Amino acid sequence: MHTGLALTSIAIGILVGAAGVGGFFMPPALVLLMDMDIHQGMALSLFTFIFTGIAGALYFHRKGSLDWTLVRPVCLGAAATGYAGAWLGHRLDTAALSMVLAAVILVVGTYTSGVGGERAVAAMPRGARQRWLILAAIGAVTGFFSGLTGIGGPVLSVPLMVLCGYSVLTAVGVGQVLQTVGALSGSLANLHYTGIDYRLAAFVVVFEIAGVLAGAIVIHRVDGALVKRLVGGLCMVAGCGFILRSL
Repeated sequence: MHTGLALTSIAIGILVGAAGVGGFFMPPALVLLMDMDIHQGMALSLFTFIFTGIAGALYFHRKGSLDWTLVRPVCLGAAATGYAGAWLGHRLDTAALSMVLAAVILVVGTYTSGVGGERAVAAMPRGARQRWLILAAIGAVTGFFSGLTGIGGPVLSVPLMVLCGYSVLTAVGVGQVLQTVGALSGSLANLHYTGIDYRLAAFVVVFEIAGVLAGAIVIHRVDGALVKRLVGGLCMVAGCGFILRSL
């Protein structure tokens, strides 16, 4: 089981580092491989993203691909809502929480498969204050669902930022910092409601970080739109599979 979890953690890390999409695979992987309930899996998953986000952010910053002017409003929004999402998650029954997670996976999969490129769907306003508020709202939505479901922040922030006209590389870079802030906020709530196996978390983190760094190297060398379309197919399959398992 630990070999399977190690390989899964590397694969998830690659997806997070390369496309910002992949964190939602960890909660169901922990449920399937380690026989955890969904709440424990989501709590441990979210905790590990604190450290993978730090590793990814450092790499993107070193490569000059991290726009800190975008990071601040997005992360402030996430910090304000991550705790509330985790609080609500522990008040939902397992079946409902599983369906929410599956729905999030399918929405992201539909987006990445259908849009895939970097064409703006919703143009950002010209005013600096309006842009700041929209970015903060993106962070707030992302932080809430990250805390609620235990997924990494980039899985939602990357599609939303790309829809607003930001490049995939820029969005993924911001998402690395965002997942640290959102995961930290949500984990503070989780500590009140469920225990975290820190030894297992450390095991997962080591392999996730290796994957994140590999994925970050990939996204700096290949077409980000191609990566997103490939991941979109995986999202659709995973979402459907998790819905069937929850029925």
